[in-house]
Order: sequence, then C-alpha cells, then structure tokens
Amino acid sequence: MEIPAINLKAIVLVHWLLTVWGCMAWLPTSFAWGNFSVLAVGVWAIAHRDSIDAVLMFLIGMAMTILTDIIHFGIYYSLSELASEKGRDVFRFSAGMAILSLLLKPASCFFVYQMYRERGGDYNVNFDLETSVDSRCTTDSADSAFIGRRY
Repeated sequence: MEIPAINLKAIVLVHWLLTVWGCMAWLPTSFAWGNFSVLAVGVWAIAHRDSIDAVLMFLIGMAMTILTDIIHFGIYYSLSELASEKGRDVFRFSAGMAILSLLLKPASCFFVYQMYRERGGDYNVNFDLETSVDSRCTTDSADSAFIGRRY
C-alpha cells in the first residue's frame, strides 16, 4: 500500500487557518507564537525544496507543538466558564478549531516525515558504543604491548 502524497503547502495552509481560528477567543499569545513560528519554518521548507534541514526542523517543531498545545488546553480551557452567553459560541468555535488542529498534527507529522525521507533525509539513531570506541582506538597501540608477554 502506497502512502498518498500530501503537499507541504496544504499542510501549512490548513494548520495556519486552524491556528488563526483557534486564537480568536481564548488561547494566550504563547500558543500563537509557538504555532506561527513553526508554520514559518514550514514556509521555509516550502521555499527551499532541496533543504533537508528545513523539513526536519518543521517536523520537530510540529511534534513539539503537540505537547505545548496539550499544555495550553489543559491550563486555559477552564476560561470557558467565564465567557458570557454571547461569547460562548465564539469560544466553542475557537476551541473546536484549536482541538481539530491538534488532532491533525500527528497525521501531518507523518506526512512531513515522508517528505523528509523523500528529500534524502535518513535519521538513524545508533547507540553502538563498541564500534565508536573501536574507531577511536587502534589495536596496535593498546594490544601490541601485551602480545608476547607472559604473566
């Protein structure tokens, strides 16, 4: 099964629109700064089609905003109780759009990771300590002093 190709422009545009609507009523400026700065990195990734770093930074930023969005919602959602009857509809719309953005972010991260791989990025974490130690030390200097000695 092949993964459908999603355009990076579509991802940035959808999250920009949902972030604008999410900031209408109740979220603090830190939510806006965090999300819009990550979207600016997304624009950088769109402008530089060959840049692996731009896509990787956009992916990391999207992953980080998942955590910060959850924290913002946990802290500021109780402000809905202070809203007037007229302001509750705006609050519900704003909260719904911000939550929809949060729900779409894992899928967006998946598609951005696929773009990262298509651009030639290969993020392998290797914790093989034996090969890293062996590459710094040669057996000639360490083991040759003990060859032929009898204890």
